[in-house]
Amino acid sequence: MTAAKPPSRSGARAGGRGRPSKAKGLDLKETILDAAEGLFARHGFYGVTTRQVAAEAGVDTALIHYYFGAKRELFDAVFLRRAEILNQAREASMDAYVKAHDGAMTVEGVIEAFIDPLLRISQDGGPGWKSYFALVAQVNNTPAWGGETMTRFFDPVVHRLVETLKTVRPQAEYRDLYWCYQFLTGSMMLALSETGRIDSLSEGECHSSDLEAVRQRLFSYCAAGFEAVVDKAGKA
Repeated sequence: MTAAKPPSRSGARAGGRGRPSKAKGLDLKETILDAAEGLFARHGFYGVTTRQVAAEAGVDTALIHYYFGAKRELFDAVFLRRAEILNQAREASMDAYVKAHDGAMTVEGVIEAFIDPLLRISQDGGPGWKSYFALVAQVNNTPAWGGETMTRFFDPVVHRLVETLKTVRPQAEYRDLYWCYQFLTGSMMLALSETGRIDSLSEGECHSSDLEAVRQRLFSYCAAGFEAVVDKAGKA
């Protein structure tokens, strides 16, 4: 009995052994990931079905299972695709900062090196990145499994940030460094989400899409909070 071939909608042609050709397969995978990313960003993990992703991508549902497996595996693939780019960009940015300011690093400089690549990517990367940052903000605030997901994809670069800040302020306790990161990441992800909340709250004085305005304020805001926490702990 011959094994059934995977579906071939949207031009997916079958290659050897019942699989789409390699080039076509890569295109289809990216199409599916793009569709899933947009839907997950708008509706969250639980508000999206693989059938909806398939409809958005213009493929058969079975093709999603063929390439990615269950919905959670698809979600992880969406998350990983851009997480690797972000992590590489932040590592490179911090490497460059440390090299250029050896012996003269500041808390604000380290924080800028960590956050600024995300702002640049959001400004220049197109709508897919906007969806991705909205998705990361959702995951970061999902108690059930969000912490586990953030741990798998982002912990190494976060630990790099903490250790670099410890170098700048060696008297800081690690518990304070991690609390400060907790507050920093909340501010950072809210800014990157561009929810429009500040637009209405400020009656048009501020715009959540104005990432240059964010850049002018966010680094110093986070650094001042960090310095205040470390200073207060030192006086306790």
